[in-house]
Amino acid sequence: MDREIKDNKKVGWRESLFSAIFESNTPTGKLFDIVLIVIIFLSVATVMLDSVNSIELKYGKYLRIAEWTFTILFTIEYILRLICSKNHVSYLFSFFGIVDLLSIAPTYISIFLPGSQFLIVIRILRVLRIFRVLKLVKYVGESNLLLGALQASQRKITVFLFSVVTIVIIFGSLMYIVEGEKHGFTSIPRGIYWAVVTLTTVGYGDITPKTNIGQMLSSVIMIMGYGIIAVPTGIVTAEITSAMGHNKVATITCSGCKYKWHDDDAVFCKHCGAKL
Repeated sequence: MDREIKDNKKVGWRESLFSAIFESNTPTGKLFDIVLIVIIFLSVATVMLDSVNSIELKYGKYLRIAEWTFTILFTIEYILRLICSKNHVSYLFSFFGIVDLLSIAPTYISIFLPGSQFLIVIRILRVLRIFRVLKLVKYVGESNLLLGALQASQRKITVFLFSVVTIVIIFGSLMYIVEGEKHGFTSIPRGIYWAVVTLTTVGYGDITPKTNIGQMLSSVIMIMGYGIIAVPTGIVTAEITSAMGHNKVATITCSGCKYKWHDDDAVFCKHCGAKL
């Protein structure tokens, strides 16, 4: 009997911790999110200031203290998320689990690379800390809607990208045949590069067709570019509209499978059946 009471207390403690860290529809969860957002902004600002030589020379000591303070706080957060997650492996290899790990790993790795010969590596590690800004994504409600729409339209966008790749390969090869090396199209990959730049309407101008046939092909691919740009926008917009129409919210997170897209009156998770 005493063991059952202790187990219930343990489960209740983990559930409360999960609600505070992963949920955003409770007072504790909102406070946790706000504090963490402020810390993320401050840590990113520290990384940016650390890259300015004049500031680093004058305030480097304080920036390093601030960096280690932020790293320790993010490490505590990472451990707490592991503790309250029912499926540790799922969290470790999830998008946000990897982002959370990237936010603390560079600082610890730099301890083992103190030599001057590793200065370039240390600089890369310092820049990697800027990925902490990705931690903000989970605290923006609209981002959950966008991520859900992107996941729902994944197959359509994949087919679209495959079509684009096919088009640029065909046009790049044609331009290599029509223009040739004397006009800058020295190989098929070079022609494909031109096709990508032209189709996306970027137009660097480093390679331009000189022949009449080449210019005609350029006109065709530029006109296609305007139409192609609108396709993924329409696909994602349709999925966003569909998600909004189903009256789903992303503030209730399932403690079992981490699924967020539930109806606003849902009591159980639609994926694993766990109680919300």
